[in-house]
Amino acid sequence: MPGTNLTREEAQERARLLTVDAYEVDLDLSGAQEGGTYRSVTTVRFDSAEAGAETFIDLVAPAVHDIVLNGKDLDIAAVFRDSRITLKHLRAGANELKVVADCSYTNTGEGLHRFVDPVDEQAYLYTQFEVPDARRVFASFEQPDLKATFRFTVKAPSGWTVISNSPTPEPKDDVWSFEPTPRISTYITALIAGPYHSVHSSYEKDGQSVPLGIYCRPSLAEYLDADEIFAVTRQGFDWFQEKFDYAYPFAKYDQLFVPEFNAGAMENAGAVTIRDQYVFRSKVTDAAYETRAETILHELAHMWFGDLVTMEWWNDLWLNESFATYTSIACQADAEGSKWPHSWTTFANSMKTWAYRQDQLPSTHPIMADIQDLDDVLVNFDGITYAKGASVLKQLVAYVGKDAFFQGVQAYFKAHAFGNTRLSDLLGALEETSGRDLRTWSKAWLETAGINILRPEIETDADGHVTSFTVLQEAPALPAGAKGEPTLRPHRIAIGCYDLDAAGKLVRTDRIELDVDGERTTVPFPSGTARPAVVLLNDDDLSYAKVRLDEESLRVVTEHLGDFAESLPRALSWASAWDMTRDGELATRDYLALVLSGIGKESDIGVVQSLHRQVKLALDLYAAPEWREAGLNQWTEATLAHLRAAEPAGDHQLAWARAFAATARSPLHLDVLQSLLDGTQEIEGLAVDTELRWAFVQRLAATGLLDEEEIAAEYERDRTAAGERHAASARAAQPSEEAKAEAWASVVESDKLPNSLQESVITGFVQTDQRELLAPYTERFFTAVKDVWDSRSHEMAQQIAIGLYPSLQVSQETLDATDAWLESVQPSAALRRLMSESRSGVERALKAQAADAAAATA
Repeated sequence: MPGTNLTREEAQERARLLTVDAYEVDLDLSGAQEGGTYRSVTTVRFDSAEAGAETFIDLVAPAVHDIVLNGKDLDIAAVFRDSRITLKHLRAGANELKVVADCSYTNTGEGLHRFVDPVDEQAYLYTQFEVPDARRVFASFEQPDLKATFRFTVKAPSGWTVISNSPTPEPKDDVWSFEPTPRISTYITALIAGPYHSVHSSYEKDGQSVPLGIYCRPSLAEYLDADEIFAVTRQGFDWFQEKFDYAYPFAKYDQLFVPEFNAGAMENAGAVTIRDQYVFRSKVTDAAYETRAETILHELAHMWFGDLVTMEWWNDLWLNESFATYTSIACQADAEGSKWPHSWTTFANSMKTWAYRQDQLPSTHPIMADIQDLDDVLVNFDGITYAKGASVLKQLVAYVGKDAFFQGVQAYFKAHAFGNTRLSDLLGALEETSGRDLRTWSKAWLETAGINILRPEIETDADGHVTSFTVLQEAPALPAGAKGEPTLRPHRIAIGCYDLDAAGKLVRTDRIELDVDGERTTVPFPSGTARPAVVLLNDDDLSYAKVRLDEESLRVVTEHLGDFAESLPRALSWASAWDMTRDGELATRDYLALVLSGIGKESDIGVVQSLHRQVKLALDLYAAPEWREAGLNQWTEATLAHLRAAEPAGDHQLAWARAFAATARSPLHLDVLQSLLDGTQEIEGLAVDTELRWAFVQRLAATGLLDEEEIAAEYERDRTAAGERHAASARAAQPSEEAKAEAWASVVESDKLPNSLQESVITGFVQTDQRELLAPYTERFFTAVKDVWDSRSHEMAQQIAIGLYPSLQVSQETLDATDAWLESVQPSAALRRLMSESRSGVERALKAQAADAAAATA
């Protein structure tokens, strides 16, 4: 039986047969404050290409009351099963279907999510439909290429506001009747309802006027920096409309900060939903504002890439996500007045490392993935689809030229507005404007998996002059289990030559841009030129490849990494060092020494925070076990020293405070943490506000220094949804068998927790200092995970499968247990992928630990 899955072949056949015209969806949400179910009435008009044909429409609902096809009542028991309604004996041409059902509110972040704010005890609703969850709210042909118009009518409690894709109407008797949308896909329709707080403005330029709205719960209203959000949004409107040469395609643009959101945001047409953690309750660093701005711009870019023009099937998901990622970063970097002109630095040091990691897993896949069914795509929102795809687009821009690239994009939008496309449609447009044949490029970059390594081979004479310079390209074998063959690819790269100036800064003295292809590429280096102190391949981060330094460059970078005058070469060098650590080419203790030697000179706060996360991960997983505690103590001492030395009230001070809180371990360290929490000690400029207090509380709870009574007292200080999450995490973090058993039972043995609390409990449960306490849960995990996967919704099951996998138990025994489970259980392809990825992490950690141990005796 298909269950809730849908295969590509089924979708293709349904698209061949049907043209969908319009949906009318009536929802009675008047009982939302109490929860339970709600009445959903769907009327859909569609054409069939054949008389007498059979197809199906999708619906996930606990009860169906009426199914009427072309005026004829259908036998519900005969036609509704397995989340599908079978439709037989269609007319050639026009057909009309009416479905009356009771649908369920969810607490999983899928379908129509219902949340009750503990501050005002009011319910707040929002929909999340990507990939296949519109069918949880109304009967729908749930695939992206069956676009239609949508008219929503919603009955809501008095005093509520209802927002959808079309402009919000004035309600009559608490009924909100929206105008039809343009032709869009089911997964980008949206409804948000509740007593939301809102701020309104507009985008005005050259006679164009687009209403803008920002929404959040009233309990967050005091923290909502609407002017800043509107400013970023207007920046995006200016830049995208100029580059795309296509006016914003919808009637208004609302951004809604909603609770318990599973992702960063969702590009519903004209009604973008965003996780409300982006309404900052406490002081955050500029890196957090940059990340939020990128999210805002990413979703705005989707109004064109994804909403106006949508992929035909999910194998071309990259047409949505890679382009939205690339253009959002480019907008931050290039838009006039942007606060983040160095956004490519952030991209290189965060998103790109995500891509490199993903591309070395057994689940690696081409950017244009082979998506057989919905189960495939649900686990495919990954570092390849987003970050590798954006990296490859950045290279494509360098290859064809920025003007030709955007001219092709403009032609693409004009040709396919409100339609569906595939890879060939975009490549054809780009070939037309650039004059280049992109088929070979596409096969190498979009249709193959894996990553290349670029190394410099430099020879010098006795006087230190360069006599030859070659770029070597390698195509490492794909990970075991991955499909495909290693591929050497064409790369457009820049090579930076750096020397120390009189002030001790590493400055670029020359730049060479060229195409690298095949195993060896000769670099046209001027004869008789002195060898630079540092030669940096892929300077400006034009291509997607792992880069290694030659021996002399590595020596200089090791001593002077923090001395690069510009942020991007520093970020590229940091990223290369991190990649070498993950690959076991650089011992964890040497990586720690490198970071400690250079991080004090690192000005980019986003890079600093990335280094904090990476060092902690390396020490927890990649350090030789017998040295790990010494390394952690060394790092903790450094975090406290940097905290005390940082500029008062600055971003770096806050970042170091959080880094210290994440690793404090000795009695002395924990005393400092406790005294900062209770106010008996202060560090000038450091505001121990709500979120920072919780960081301290969670670490003190994890080390056994705060008990349940003290955690409850902290929650009384912050009786909010965020406080509830933090308290749940702190309770699960406590180092006792009782706390672990209670946390495990609440997540694995019960399905009552909402998505956000489940995630918080899992985060608290897994503490890197508690390996022995957690060891018995390895066997329990393998016993339970298959049943969890089969019985929970995708989002909830995925949280558990990833979050509770015994990643801290770095041993051959964990690998063997995973292999035995994979062999005996024969899980679905999606679950197998997640388990194989987690197994790969343990395997990598074992290799890195061995490299670190070897360094101790070298």
